[in-house]
Amino acid sequence: MKWIGKRESSNVEDRRSSTGGRIAVGGGLAGVIIYLLYMFLGGGNADPSQGGDQPLPGQPGQVTELTPDQQAADNERAKFVKVVLAETEDVWNKLFQQQGLKYEEPVLVLYRDEVESACGFASAASGPFYCPGDSKLYIDLSFYEELQNRLNAPGDFPMAYVVAHEIGHHIQKLHGTADKVNRLRQRLSEAEYNRYSVMMELQADFLAGVWAHHAQKTKGILDPDDIEEALTAANAIGDDRLQKQATGRVVPDAFTHGTSQQRMYWFKKGYETGDLKQGDTFNDPSLN
Repeated sequence: MKWIGKRESSNVEDRRSSTGGRIAVGGGLAGVIIYLLYMFLGGGNADPSQGGDQPLPGQPGQVTELTPDQQAADNERAKFVKVVLAETEDVWNKLFQQQGLKYEEPVLVLYRDEVESACGFASAASGPFYCPGDSKLYIDLSFYEELQNRLNAPGDFPMAYVVAHEIGHHIQKLHGTADKVNRLRQRLSEAEYNRYSVMMELQADFLAGVWAHHAQKTKGILDPDDIEEALTAANAIGDDRLQKQATGRVVPDAFTHGTSQQRMYWFKKGYETGDLKQGDTFNDPSLN
């Protein structure tokens, strides 16, 4: 992605220094495993009232100091996500204006190890999440090392895809979609409600693709391999693939984010069309 030298968003709270430049031991592959076990043992179902991706309960752990090289890499990733956030602001401000609406820009919180949000306490094992209670995205930048090193999704654009996906949950909040789906929670079984969670997540993938479409169309920010990198990331974090890696089996009723194929399909559809009207995952026969 062509990002160096571009505008960085000012809607950023950098809380990384609050942990004294430390990273949690076990926040690497262990963090992903904790996340997967929590998800598939029934504790991590996404709640659309919380924007889709929720923070998972975190536990304080041992920490270690960042080396100078690690600190430099972390700062570089911080600059990158600030630019990505700015690019999402430019696109969504314009698209909302075209609809006669005003886009309310969210805040991105960068943290390390653990963080307190309006949606509760979270640790690095939570992964990136959006909290509608304070309209903020929360990201521990070590997650991007997981994408590249553990989930085999290299390159910089998967990082942009993750930010754009969380912005998608913010769009769902602004449009009222999250509230509508949340009202179904009390009336449906867990398996039935999980289907709506999948629809929410796939729509957020679609909206990430819509952002990439318009950012490329207006500014030409993408490198030739960027979309392929995003699709690789979408494939890596599909429910079926993650379940298989974590437990050796696939349980469709426990899906909360969609299969690898579905996540790739909806991101690609958003990117190829750039048309918000084509992102109605809730009326897609294949998801019902």
